[in-house]
Amino acid sequence: MDLRKSLLLYAVTDRRWLKSGETLFDAVKEAVAGGATMVQLREKELSPEETVKEALEMRDFLEKNGVLLIVDNDIEVTKKSGADGVHLGQDDTPVDEARKILGNDVIIGATAHNVAEAVKAEKDGADYLGVGAAFGSATKKDAKSIVSLDEYRRITDAVSIPVVAIGGIEEYNIEKLKGLGLDGAAVVSAIFAGEDVRAAAGRMRELCEKTFL
Repeated sequence: MDLRKSLLLYAVTDRRWLKSGETLFDAVKEAVAGGATMVQLREKELSPEETVKEALEMRDFLEKNGVLLIVDNDIEVTKKSGADGVHLGQDDTPVDEARKILGNDVIIGATAHNVAEAVKAEKDGADYLGVGAAFGSATKKDAKSIVSLDEYRRITDAVSIPVVAIGGIEEYNIEKLKGLGLDGAAVVSAIFAGEDVRAAAGRMRELCEKTFL
């Protein structure tokens, strides 16, 4: 599977947006039906055991639909669930250490906020980078300072692995990211906060194609 293509519309889950009676898996299915190309299971309030259960529930469905499943932060959950990969923040397990534990067949994504962090992550074995915050963030109150459009360009010029933007990306601002060498956008509320998740994902998919392809 082409990782660069898979990163076009990267849906990051947040159960706080679930509607009454809706499960996380329900929301993920709708996001994929709308056009999400990759899913990150990011549920800070769940225990590792609960996160494994959620990952196992959606793994086969995502595989059948050609959508990669990435687990946020937790290497053990990634191993136990058979997810396609893990995404590591600057304060999580170091990328080089994670690579030794997980081997070469598991995707490792890394967060970066500047060129130095991006270059180090690639050198340490990351397969892709999530760089932000692009426009601030409704879901990460502690998100580091906003990455300028010029810095995005410097980062994509400095590394050879795919790069996605993350942080506050919505329908009204995503096209500002055009022409920066980015491969896609990682979004949370732009998909999952909508009344109609499938329709929201569909609109974001169309905008991602216009912006990044």
